[in-house]
Amino acid sequence: MKARVIFRTVRPFISALAVIATSVALVFAIYITDLGLQWVTFLGGVLVAAMLSEATRVSRVEWLAARRTAQLNVFKDKLEHETQLRKWAEEALAASKPRLHLIDEVLPTMLAFVDTEGVCRYHNRAFMEWLHLRPDQIKGQHIKKILGANVYQETATSVRQSLDGHHVHYERTQKMPDGAVYRLHVEHIPQLGDDGKVTGFFMLVDDITAPGDLTRPGTEAAARTQDGNVSAREEMSNQDTYVESFSEQISGQTDINNIRAAIEKGDFSLYCQLITPLAADSAEAEHYEILVRLIEEEEGMMPPGAFFPLAEKYGLMPHLDRWVVQHVTEWAANQHSLDEKQKNSLFFINLSGATICDPGFPEFLQLTLAEYGLPGAALCFEISNAELTLHPALVAEFAQKVRQCGCLLAISGFGHDRISFDLIRGFRVEFLKIDGSIIFNILRDPVELAKIIAVNRVARLIGVKTIAELVESEETIVKLREVGIDYGQGFGISRPRPLAD
Repeated sequence: MKARVIFRTVRPFISALAVIATSVALVFAIYITDLGLQWVTFLGGVLVAAMLSEATRVSRVEWLAARRTAQLNVFKDKLEHETQLRKWAEEALAASKPRLHLIDEVLPTMLAFVDTEGVCRYHNRAFMEWLHLRPDQIKGQHIKKILGANVYQETATSVRQSLDGHHVHYERTQKMPDGAVYRLHVEHIPQLGDDGKVTGFFMLVDDITAPGDLTRPGTEAAARTQDGNVSAREEMSNQDTYVESFSEQISGQTDINNIRAAIEKGDFSLYCQLITPLAADSAEAEHYEILVRLIEEEEGMMPPGAFFPLAEKYGLMPHLDRWVVQHVTEWAANQHSLDEKQKNSLFFINLSGATICDPGFPEFLQLTLAEYGLPGAALCFEISNAELTLHPALVAEFAQKVRQCGCLLAISGFGHDRISFDLIRGFRVEFLKIDGSIIFNILRDPVELAKIIAVNRVARLIGVKTIAELVESEETIVKLREVGIDYGQGFGISRPRPLAD
């Protein structure tokens, strides 16, 4: 490479030296041969040929230089043109930003972009306001943490289909903290990269709740006529399409009394999920959370828990909760008499907000425990952290009455919205169930890991056991053991199974 560069550098001088050498040879020959015609002619021809060769080379060099100059000018013009186009594009983009921002602010459709890892990379104002979250609680967060574990489980299949490149749309109901039930139309649009592979999907959510469909606590009472009756037309206007079709699957009719009869006939099945001690040398007993499933759910006709929006809409949750307590108490009493190991196990039962506000439930609980001879300490009632935040006084009063029956208490979903131990100062609980959205991210989010470390430290100081929800992998179990969490629950430990098994 170096020799080639040197040759290109000295090549013009070689031609010039050849012409000079030929001229010197011609003069020398003339001097020696005393002007011999033959030598003069020969050397003159050589000199002319050398001069023509040099002239040709110089001419070619000039032609190449002119050509390269022309090409350089063309490239320069193109560069200037592209620079001007880029400048115009930047100016147009800058001018359109206010309009795009305005559209983003006023667009009623809730919009978010989720990448292949399930992380939200973009959201508009409507999406943020609907969820009542701050921007930092959405952008860069996993969709499971944003929507909550329950909603994520309901939509997990649609998310997987979207990431496989399928255009998905469906409808679902959403219950807000104030008790209002909305109907939503959700659409997933896959986003493809330059290589044709899916890079994520856009989630578009529209509120399709009709004015007559919106249900809030007390709206039924406000709609009653003076004689206390509700016309058939008004009652039907409060039933959305989802509720009608669902109730027809259960009882064949939309009448509320027939739906209640379906509960009494036992069109439900009870499942349980293991809550196991995480410490390797722990002597603690294994516990179980009770889950309610419709028979149709287990036959694949509808997703688990789809009945609850209907039961909440018609105020049937206290009725359903009593059904669960009665059947679990009867089953647990038989287990206590047959299996010594079960005597130290607890059965966790979730209670709805309506049941917590039901003044007759504590008396029902006391009579049920006495009827089947089951000690109250075998049951642990779960109260959601959201319910505790909304109605701390009612929860404290309910907790006191339940404790008089000997039962235990647990706070579920702890830490989902905010971590505050002040809310449980008015009464005593035995367990704090750390929300699954936190547990799900502890391996990749140091903030979430620090959060459960803080919760566990305070819980130990006040003598409360901690339970990690949504434990899905062995790596998570190892990390929870390092932190010192007492119990774990999730598919990584045990899947739900029928209670009778």
